[in-house]
Amino acid sequence: MWDQLSSLILKFRFLIVLLVGTLTFFAAQHALNVEFSVERAKILPSTHEEFINYKNFQKKYGENHVMAIAISDADFFTIERFKYWDQLCDKIDRIDGVNNIISVNRLSSLEKNSEEKKFGINPWFPKELTSQKKLDSLVILLSQQKFYNGILNLEVPLVLVDLDGDVVRSKYRDDLVFSIKKITELYAEKYNVNLHYSGMPYMRSVQSVTLRSEIALFIFLTLFITSLILYLFFRSFKAMLISIIVVVLGVIWSFGFIDLFDYKITLLTALVPPVLIVIGIPNCIFLINKFHNEFRKNGDKEKSLRIMISKIGNITLLTNITTATGFAAFLLTKSQSLQEFGLIASLNILVIYILSLLLIPIFFSFFSPPAKTHIKHLDRKWVVSIVNYLIFLVKHRRSKIYRVTVLFVLFSLYGLTKMNFTGNLSEDFNKKDVLYKDLKFFENEYGGILPLEILVNTNKKNGLFKSYNLKKIDELSSLLDSYSDFSQPSSYIDFIKYSRQAYYNNDSSYYSLPNNQEQIFLTSYISNTKSKANMRDMLIDSLNQEARISLRIKDISATEMDEIMFDLQPKIASIFDTEKYNVIITGTTKVLLTGAKFLLQNLFISLFLVIILIAIFMAWMFSSHRMVLISLVPNIIPLLITGAIMGIFGIALKPSTILVFSIAFGISVDDTIHFLAKYRQELISRNGSIKKSVYEALKETGVSMLYTSVVLFFGFFIFIASDFGGTVALGLLVSITLFVAMLSNLLLLPALLLTYEKSLSSSMKNFK
Repeated sequence: MWDQLSSLILKFRFLIVLLVGTLTFFAAQHALNVEFSVERAKILPSTHEEFINYKNFQKKYGENHVMAIAISDADFFTIERFKYWDQLCDKIDRIDGVNNIISVNRLSSLEKNSEEKKFGINPWFPKELTSQKKLDSLVILLSQQKFYNGILNLEVPLVLVDLDGDVVRSKYRDDLVFSIKKITELYAEKYNVNLHYSGMPYMRSVQSVTLRSEIALFIFLTLFITSLILYLFFRSFKAMLISIIVVVLGVIWSFGFIDLFDYKITLLTALVPPVLIVIGIPNCIFLINKFHNEFRKNGDKEKSLRIMISKIGNITLLTNITTATGFAAFLLTKSQSLQEFGLIASLNILVIYILSLLLIPIFFSFFSPPAKTHIKHLDRKWVVSIVNYLIFLVKHRRSKIYRVTVLFVLFSLYGLTKMNFTGNLSEDFNKKDVLYKDLKFFENEYGGILPLEILVNTNKKNGLFKSYNLKKIDELSSLLDSYSDFSQPSSYIDFIKYSRQAYYNNDSSYYSLPNNQEQIFLTSYISNTKSKANMRDMLIDSLNQEARISLRIKDISATEMDEIMFDLQPKIASIFDTEKYNVIITGTTKVLLTGAKFLLQNLFISLFLVIILIAIFMAWMFSSHRMVLISLVPNIIPLLITGAIMGIFGIALKPSTILVFSIAFGISVDDTIHFLAKYRQELISRNGSIKKSVYEALKETGVSMLYTSVVLFFGFFIFIASDFGGTVALGLLVSITLFVAMLSNLLLLPALLLTYEKSLSSSMKNFK
């Protein structure tokens, strides 16, 4: 079959080039239309309880798309600066997509209107304010208002800009966010002060811009580093050029497939193009290396190309299937983001294999045979010396190989006990980046910026205004306020307390819950107040039976959140009888942290599935259960070592780092297959002599494995240039894992084959 395929490829080379060119042009048209995702990664399935709770919350109270701005200006309350900021707020108000602005200069006060039995809502700071003395007096009075405690920090004024959900979910989100920032920066530039920005829309916009720049950066860097390594290895511009053409076409196809499947570029799918370059280059190295090897033996270019296709094409098909399997396992998870990543990556790994198998032999068929300088790399002294030393170790130092392996396994078991899990929002932020620093600034000044919502349903119409329920919700608010990771909560209780204060001529000593008699006339005043719809929409439901308690939370991990919930929920149950009340904790933060845990669980499942699928594949390939165990051991040990490194150096187990194990395992098995496939060929030609077959396989595949491992190591290592911490960890850990896997496959694998020579002899003689 493979001999016939090699003849067909060379015979119809012009037609194949035309077909590849046409399909690539079609893929390029779609690649131009690909869009970046502006939404949160779709991690939780729509059937998940946490997802359902959050969607129900949004239906009742609307979506929370708030951009937060903090002003570090000790002189903010000078009349000139205060009024200039007010003018800037007016400009922001006029931007399409801005719903509302909550800023210190726009705060309101309640004033009792005894004649109409309602509260008048008046601006705390009137527009016509011109006196510094008047401004100072209003600021002092404002600082004494308990209603605004926890909401305001007059030393660092906070501004909340509520954005339209439709715009935030569209491609115009970034324009909206940066238009607001451009206006507010006028204040910073004029008075030489610092402004700090946060909030989910802002953080996503910054990450979106970073993501766009990083895709181009990593494609360029991977092309550059792999081109350089290829040229240094082969000393051939032609070998380097065709390899780069193959992977560039693969990148174009990957973007095309993203659009064809109606996906968008996310933090995960953005990794596919550079990863394809890194994975695709080894295909080229094995093919070119085999071509040079055969040409050196027989001096016949066409014969060498045919042998290259038939021998390496077969092996690289198996290796690419295992690599694709590593990514395809993500399809079996319940996370949409992982499924999209797995489909695009696995599909394009096979595409780039086909491109390399077709284009590399066709390319070399058009040109003159390799010159002597182009095949010198086969005899490069340092490479030959390394391979010979590896053979020496396998021949004479197998006991040392096993002892070192045992030590590494023990080290791994110790390190694994040190591993910890985190799912906090900033896990993928660059700790030196202003985005991360601003997030921590908001934590220090305002107790966090990440929203958390608690819904208390009394299950009775108008139940919220029963005095005993007012007291219960007030007790819950006090309980929440006792947690250091939470900001001060806000709810309709605060508004009722403030209403009582306003009724008694804004005497702050009356800021407390009303008694039964007071509640009757306060309810009447509140119902006559024009803002009642706003209060109801934001703080309670239409039946007055469910209350919303809003607070902000620090950037904590999923584990820390679980600990808080474990402590908090029994206390809530002691306040609200679970048979009479429904209390639900939800919000963006809860969804994100639950999603992180869910993703981690799914990634563990996918890793387990990868190992099982590849074990089945090995069993089919070698028809020997012993060979399955022998082939898996050298690839599982590097994963254990990587886990130990993470534990000892405090690299948290999180969605971005757990990806390392599936990706690295799928790639590292390639070396195993290359070695064992060559070993099998030698076994047949040498009448079942395992020793000679092992040494010959190590001699030939060792060179290619060293070359490809260098490419893979540096190809993934460049991800440390990322601004996303998760991407940095991914690149660093995959590089380390693949390097260890190379040593494991070049030393431990052949050592195991020689150790179990007798028990393997009978099954291995049957290979045809």
